[in-house]
Amino acid sequence: MRRSPVLFVSLLALPLAPAGLPAQQLDPVLAHRFGHLALACVHREYPNQVSLVMQSDADARPPRELTPAFYGCYDWHSSVHGHWLLARVARLSPGTGLADSARAALAESLTPEHIAGEVAYFDGKGRVAFERPYGLAWLLQLAAELREWNDPQAQRWSRALKPLERVAADRLRDWMPKLANPVRIGEHGQTAFAFGLVHDWAQTAHDTAMLRLLDERVRTLYLGDRDCPIAYEPSGQDFLSPCLAEADLVRRFLSPVQFAAWLGGFLPGIPLHDDGGAWLKPAVVADPGDPKLAHLDGLNLSRAWMLDGIASDLPPGDPRLAALRAAAAAHRRAGLASVTGEHYEGGHWLGSFAVYLVTERGIQR
Repeated sequence: MRRSPVLFVSLLALPLAPAGLPAQQLDPVLAHRFGHLALACVHREYPNQVSLVMQSDADARPPRELTPAFYGCYDWHSSVHGHWLLARVARLSPGTGLADSARAALAESLTPEHIAGEVAYFDGKGRVAFERPYGLAWLLQLAAELREWNDPQAQRWSRALKPLERVAADRLRDWMPKLANPVRIGEHGQTAFAFGLVHDWAQTAHDTAMLRLLDERVRTLYLGDRDCPIAYEPSGQDFLSPCLAEADLVRRFLSPVQFAAWLGGFLPGIPLHDDGGAWLKPAVVADPGDPKLAHLDGLNLSRAWMLDGIASDLPPGDPRLAALRAAAAAHRRAGLASVTGEHYEGGHWLGSFAVYLVTERGIQR
């Protein structure tokens, strides 16, 4: 894509969102549906895909010993955002049986001893890039959820998680300045989506150093971009849109008027009228039991929240709003219909994406 100069407003000039902002509401039926997907996997150890650079035979241990807090849900990052899902639904559905079950699961995982074991795993040789950036960003999202939750038990979990929260933030802080170019893929390595999660955590944590770093990184890596080739999307196993994720990131850093101007150069093909979402159609999954092809179900969910996010930061009279909202609605319908739990390949993670979407987690109000 071509790059050109763009007017930039420093993030540091904008007010920090206060911790403890009122959470969006969650429909009880959806809370039950998605919450039980996470409850079914956060302490389910197998099947498990372990990401491990082995240094000796001693590293050949079961997941629950390697990462004692986040060993379920098939892989580490899915376990982390499965715990975030439980914290989110317990926070938004207080006083319910689901909230009680979610709290019990969180209490089992988020102990000081288990978090110490996680930190020890991160400190192991050859693990400097472990879960970077996707899993680290989700860990910070979990930390943000607990920080914002005005509840004594949640605050105990927040304190227990802090040593690992610091590790995640420091790993990202050390790595981000070294990036000569962004990572524009549609899977875990993508930088735009991760930077968005980190931004929202840094707002809650009032981490001005991280906000300053993100400000510089977005300015350097993204703000000159033009003509993103969204017609080339999706790739065969994307669960994140490279083009939409970048726009959803950049809108966090510009005023509505400036974002509208930047978006016109970056995605010039967005219709100026309601075309029913025809300009960007939902992906179709040929085999939801295939763990890679099922990624496209997640793409529909993440596209929906990214389109919502883009629309949320445009001026009220922007002529592209109708087309953005129609495409978001189409992707929302397709994405939510896929979150059934019928196949563990999708069931272990799609619930988190669904809750992120329906509770508008990425949209600051």
